[in-house]
Amino acid sequence: MEPPAAAAESAVTVVEISEPTAASAGIELIDQDVMQLRSMPLRARRVIVRLESAAVVFHSVNLRLRVRTRTSVRKGLLAYVTFGPHAHGTANGLPVRPGLMLAAEPEAEASFVTDAGWESITFLLPPQDISAHLAARRRESEFRLPQGVETLQVTAEKVRELFGWGKRLVDIAARQPALFNERKNERVAAHVELLETLLATLGAANDFEPDRTDRTRQAQSLIVKVAENYALSHTGDYLYVSDLCRVAGVSERTLEYAFKDVMGLTPMTYLIRLRLHRVRQALLAATHGSTTVSAVALDWGFWHFGDFSRAYKKCFGELPSDTLRRKPGEPQR
Repeated sequence: MEPPAAAAESAVTVVEISEPTAASAGIELIDQDVMQLRSMPLRARRVIVRLESAAVVFHSVNLRLRVRTRTSVRKGLLAYVTFGPHAHGTANGLPVRPGLMLAAEPEAEASFVTDAGWESITFLLPPQDISAHLAARRRESEFRLPQGVETLQVTAEKVRELFGWGKRLVDIAARQPALFNERKNERVAAHVELLETLLATLGAANDFEPDRTDRTRQAQSLIVKVAENYALSHTGDYLYVSDLCRVAGVSERTLEYAFKDVMGLTPMTYLIRLRLHRVRQALLAATHGSTTVSAVALDWGFWHFGDFSRAYKKCFGELPSDTLRRKPGEPQR
């Protein structure tokens, strides 16, 4: 794999995201599937700083919007995720809290539900980078590389320092991109600081030990993930809540509690919201004159066009006909 600094034209990328169905566009480091869980326009920000073989990715979401994000790391990269001091939400079902961070192996996927004040910073680097430095320091026994997605518990102060370092980096890079786009020395210096700060944080990390409430939330998150995986793989089918109960192996009441606690939605509302997002993807991908809103709506099981249009506008802030008329790449008005 090419080093992140060489994989794009510039070392710094700043993107204002208003389109949930295109959240992964223009980023070669992670894959994202985003779904709005509340009906209001999406306003999110992503800043990427590529530092030689590593990269730092910052995400924030507008204060009152609830979003479900499924994020997977690209092949060849480890990910360590930290959260802002005022962030509210869940990571793989666990409430975000001081001292919590995630470690993910290449191609592993994590699920996030963001609430008020959400900010996260992901540190990405090749596994061999960490292994080589640990071997040189004779500290191999202190660490093991993550398997899948693992939750780590560190002191709140250490995580705050790591997040704060990343936030300072992305803030400076967003204000002065030329500092990193045009100056290799600055990228190398920041890369060294990243590795040292990260290794110091990991040196104080322990495996997270969930309590009874945490285990319940993790179990609910797994139920939602199994049901959601099934729904995502059968988006062209007309699904019943019974189908989700069957595939998750739980009762309707358990399924409903899980979806309400994790997503803030009932299973049926979730299925409708999922289909609305798939309609939007189809409308954005279509060229004007090649299809109609009604044809796409029918493809996704919306037979009452008035109800569909109202639900679509409430979710995305525009009528489906406005989405279809928009030219590729043209921003929402």
